[in-house]
Amino acid sequence: MDPALFWYVVAAVLALVGLAGVILPALPGLPLVFAGMLVAAWAGDFQRIGPVTLVLLGLLTALSVVADFVATAAGAKRVGAGPLAVWGAALGTLAGVFFGPVGLLAGPFLGALLGELWHTRALRRATHVGLATWLGLLLGTVLKLALAFAMLGLFVFAWFV
Repeated sequence: MDPALFWYVVAAVLALVGLAGVILPALPGLPLVFAGMLVAAWAGDFQRIGPVTLVLLGLLTALSVVADFVATAAGAKRVGAGPLAVWGAALGTLAGVFFGPVGLLAGPFLGALLGELWHTRALRRATHVGLATWLGLLLGTVLKLALAFAMLGLFVFAWFV
């Protein structure tokens, strides 16, 4: 097998796993996509993808990490969620992976609700916090998806132009 072809396959696998990671919480989505793009650029001796493109892709990757944290925190902080609600949302998201798409949607909400309920013992407030935290996570995922497509578009543009 041609060594360059091997590295292109590794790059594609990294990018595909990274795209899955945009939605699945256990994987560092866009950093893996960036790693795949970096490996592809390296495999091609940086002839098609140069330093300017890689810096832009790196900045988009950094922006995705910041956006993810900010969106989640904003949803939780906006309604005054306690740290247990934030931890509950994170654990609920991880647990939700094992229950498919329904678990991925319900896990963060239920985790935040249970965390806040444990903290405040007020069901109405816990429900409000759970919903706001879930909306923050959803917004973060949408932002990461948009950034993933921007990165892919930039990469493809740089590759063919």
